[in-house]
Amino acid sequence: MSNPNQNIPKTGVLGLKQNWRKDLQSGFLVFLLALPLCLGVALASGFPTAAGIIPAVIGGLLVSRINGSYVTITGPSAGLIVVLLAAVESLGQGDMMAGYQLTLAAIVISGFLQIIAGYFKVGKLGSLFPATVVHGMLAAIGIIIIAKQIHIMLGITTIYDSIFLTISQIPNSILHPTPGIATIGIIGLAILIFWPYVKHPVIKKIPSPLVVLIVGMGLGQIYGIQHDHFHLFFLDQVYLEEHNHLVAPEYLVDIPDELSSFFYAPDFSKVMSFEFLAAVTSLFLIGSLESLVGAVAIDKLDPHKRESDLDKDLTAIGVGNIVCGFLGGLPLMTEIVRSSANIENGAKTGWANFFHGLIFLVFVILFPHLIHNIPLATLAALLVYTGYRLAEPKKFREVLDIGIDQLALFIITIIGVLATDILIGIILGVIAKLVIELIRGVWLENIFKIHFEVRRPDDKTIRIVLTGSALFSNFLPLKNALSKLESGKLIIFDFSDGYLIDHSVMKYIGDFSREYIEQGGKCETIGQVVKKFSNHALAAQLMTADDRKK
Repeated sequence: MSNPNQNIPKTGVLGLKQNWRKDLQSGFLVFLLALPLCLGVALASGFPTAAGIIPAVIGGLLVSRINGSYVTITGPSAGLIVVLLAAVESLGQGDMMAGYQLTLAAIVISGFLQIIAGYFKVGKLGSLFPATVVHGMLAAIGIIIIAKQIHIMLGITTIYDSIFLTISQIPNSILHPTPGIATIGIIGLAILIFWPYVKHPVIKKIPSPLVVLIVGMGLGQIYGIQHDHFHLFFLDQVYLEEHNHLVAPEYLVDIPDELSSFFYAPDFSKVMSFEFLAAVTSLFLIGSLESLVGAVAIDKLDPHKRESDLDKDLTAIGVGNIVCGFLGGLPLMTEIVRSSANIENGAKTGWANFFHGLIFLVFVILFPHLIHNIPLATLAALLVYTGYRLAEPKKFREVLDIGIDQLALFIITIIGVLATDILIGIILGVIAKLVIELIRGVWLENIFKIHFEVRRPDDKTIRIVLTGSALFSNFLPLKNALSKLESGKLIIFDFSDGYLIDHSVMKYIGDFSREYIEQGGKCETIGQVVKKFSNHALAAQLMTADDRKK
């Protein structure tokens, strides 16, 4: 499909010369947003704080120069917190530093796998995961982040192997917080919640995480948490024995003063162990999937409607992860929130990501002591809010609107992730999806193979004729065929001989049609709908009765 904005440069002297002011401004504003989030993701992942800065720098200075996208921001993401923390704990077997260095090795290997995947052009395979299952995975990650970080936000130290036990202890932490620390965390969370309601046009442009950071540092000075002292809520001996919280520098971010102390080498000594291979698999699959989904989502927000080269993007992410792993950093990926802010700030090219990484590097070199004064409760508040955004109640309502079957998949995936791990949770969600399709009458051989034709009855019309079912598991050939169609035609989706069109395919066709029409074409759908599984426009639908011809 032709793109009317292909003449807009992504890199090179021309693009930099034309757009450096807007890209520099956006890079700085994204840096202000990203700094506390990168530090928080590192701490929540069981990594040293500095490990969150390394991928932001590498993502900007290196990945932005070789990737296949235009206005994305690459760096550490909350989406991998659960995977990384599990890897550190399982590989280290109680020794967090050993687990950290072993996990760095897993990051390096996963980076090599991403390069291989990009070389063999498997970037589009990300579409083979049902949209609802992906959303369920993200919601489960959000729940886990909230469960683990809310205790830190309230000044309570908890160490539980079970996420369900961690969740069950939240009321106890709420009833018995460390007052000064909890005040910092709760005020930070309140700012994040109410900042979207600020009406002043200038003030509302200030990134809310930056406001939380400044307020938290100020309150930290007021409460004197940079000094060692005991701060007891009740002068009760039993309470003293059970909830003896030291308000000390341990409640502040710890970061090396010397740049050389930022870096740790990966440890490949357990490269053949089951735990190591499981960590590599999770990092590769989840990191790649989130990056691909993120790049596609940001393409839809790009005002110039440019399309990313997903395979090139995945390769660049892999290169970045190899470098991050060898330097001691978190893995990086395309980060949707920061990328969205990048577009809102007026970024035009990949140089915005470059400037974002460069500013990170300069700040850490010149002002490391400022980072020392950031309370951990402030970062925890940011993560609790991030987790809430991933798992907020309206996500459940939106899924239910599409259909009760989609809500079932959503909940199955969430429970699977919480009870086991992310990979098993996703597998359970995919299996549940396939079972539902078979129960609905989809032919067994149609599960992974689609039957369609591209017909051209005249020079102005393209007819896509489907026979049988179009599902998340088989529609990649259809997606590839649609991507190659020239613009400015009338495209007719003929589902007269179709059977079941599932939600993932309906969503893709809806997105494709909207973009195709914006470029001057037309799209129509023909075929009688026998049954829709909800009133939602993108709900799965049956096109023919059970006596369809094979």
